[in-house]
Amino acid sequence: MIHITLPDGSVRSYESGITALGIAKSISEGLARNVLAAEVNGQVTDATRPITTDATLKLLTWNDDEGKRTLWHSSAHLMAEALEALYPGVKFGIGPAIETGFYYDVDLGEHSISSEDFPAIEAKMKELAKKKSAYLRKEVSKADAIAYFTEKNDPYKLDLLENLEDGSITFYSQGEFTDLCRGPHIPDTEFIRAIKLMNVAGAYWKGDEKNKQLTRIYGVTFPKPSELEEYLRVLEEAKKRDHRKLGKELELFIFSDKVGQGLPLWLPKGTALRERLVDYLKKAQSATGYVQVTTPHIAHKDLYVCSGHYDKYGADSFQPIRTPAEGEEFFLKPMNCPHHCEIYKAKPHSYKDLPLRLAEFGTVYRYEQSGELHGLTRVRGFTQDDAHIFCRPDQVKEEFVKVIDLVLMIFKALDFKEYVAQISLRDPENKTKYIGSDENWEKAERAIIEAAAERGLNTVVELGEAAFYGPKLDFMVRDAIGRKWQLGTIQVDYNLPERFELEYTGADNMKHRPVMIHRAPFGSLERFVAVLIEHCAGVFPLWLAPEQAVVLPISDRFNDYAKKVADLLKTYDIRAAVDERAERAGKKIRDAELRKVPYMLVVGEKEEQSDTISVRRHAEGDLGSMSVVTFAGLINTEISGQIDLSVLH
Repeated sequence: MIHITLPDGSVRSYESGITALGIAKSISEGLARNVLAAEVNGQVTDATRPITTDATLKLLTWNDDEGKRTLWHSSAHLMAEALEALYPGVKFGIGPAIETGFYYDVDLGEHSISSEDFPAIEAKMKELAKKKSAYLRKEVSKADAIAYFTEKNDPYKLDLLENLEDGSITFYSQGEFTDLCRGPHIPDTEFIRAIKLMNVAGAYWKGDEKNKQLTRIYGVTFPKPSELEEYLRVLEEAKKRDHRKLGKELELFIFSDKVGQGLPLWLPKGTALRERLVDYLKKAQSATGYVQVTTPHIAHKDLYVCSGHYDKYGADSFQPIRTPAEGEEFFLKPMNCPHHCEIYKAKPHSYKDLPLRLAEFGTVYRYEQSGELHGLTRVRGFTQDDAHIFCRPDQVKEEFVKVIDLVLMIFKALDFKEYVAQISLRDPENKTKYIGSDENWEKAERAIIEAAAERGLNTVVELGEAAFYGPKLDFMVRDAIGRKWQLGTIQVDYNLPERFELEYTGADNMKHRPVMIHRAPFGSLERFVAVLIEHCAGVFPLWLAPEQAVVLPISDRFNDYAKKVADLLKTYDIRAAVDERAERAGKKIRDAELRKVPYMLVVGEKEEQSDTISVRRHAEGDLGSMSVVTFAGLINTEISGQIDLSVLH
């Protein structure tokens, strides 16, 4: 008999060899019908695999992220089976689950696929799914695996097999399809009841532009048709909110092929928005003890060799900049932290000097492949709201709490209400992946856990997700339509102080290593603005809007009064413009609505005579007539509900 511990702490006894699905049936037939996979001793596995020792068990359903991933991974195999039936001779690369859905990279040979072919592929997938074919796992020797894929003439699977060790290779089969795969998979294909292929694109094998370009087919599946319908509804809403579309319509940023892919050009309104964010964070940082520094856009290769970033990012960097001096190479900087280490090292430090908080809005550069670029969310040049806190080990928790407060202040100001803090710790079963002593790791992890608890954060703990140099806290934010984004990160680092031999003199008059905390509440301005645009659909919080009000004279006779109103508003620090076009008032209002200007101030003869303005709110309509002073008070009241005005001014 073996003992199975369930998530509620209860323990049940079963005969050795029982499956997670069998355990689910012993609890409830209804539960068993919804089990997609299982987490056994912390490892996600097939619900149909035998359990032979005492174990902890979590049954995974569609309500669990890993349950979704398992269904989507299995759906990739189902799509592959359909493709093999429809396109004989097709070869397969990799087919993983992704954040939403799955894809498979395939070599179609003489065939080609477009979105017009999707209905036929979906129909074949549905036909195969109804057969309720089991996903069967089989351990295979390397020799047999090579023989199988040699016979199938599949060079991609043979390429993958080269790096696999004998004894670690498994096949999964369902219906007429067999794939090289480590799993896990759902029990059978009947769980896949709603199918939608989404997109087709090109993808180089193993992401290497020197390799053959394969066809990447994206899809998504659900256990219920109603869930697919809701997903497609949200997707349609996401298209309306696409930051690339709105960025162009609202005149925030553009891209130019002559400038280069992945290098955004910020237009005046976008720059005003961006600078408002920068100014806000700079003032908040200044109030909490940060000092601004500035570092160059390039640095000598030796700096990044010392920091370890050359080993990590060298392949993804732009080509080195070579000078006339023999052997001298510079790189566009991929990170700000090595530069800040050199600033710290520029003079001696005492324990009384710490913490030292160095902040910089530093632009960094990474060579992303053209196929990976996506608007502002994936670019080749981006500005990080970077800061590095050099502190004593006993100050780590206190500094962590302060950074958490800063991140939460930003979330409030930008109306991000739903978020989870992910505490990423090292894998206790494999400490060889990490550097630093157990003592330092335990201190750092305890400091993060206690800091998060002290601020009452809703947290999840992920073992094995720490950086190699230390644990971290990542904020996972849900936007207005439920999508999850990673915004804001705080990391503890014992590595760089060691590499750069950073020191401070302690109270014992001995030399000690400082601890380094990396933090970036925005992450990068480019990505943060993209997420913000999509979160608020371009209707920015009033304090942040590039244009807070537009004055609309009903005819050119009232242009002078409109300018007088705009000038008066500026004395109240309200950003206002005048629409002097020779258009009817109705068209001016419609255009302002499309530009998502928060307030429209209509002026004509009545307003000029009474020294008032007729106020309209975006998407709400008429608010009535009032004086400019009253309107300024209305604006300030609304802004004060969004942001701490003492920080803003």
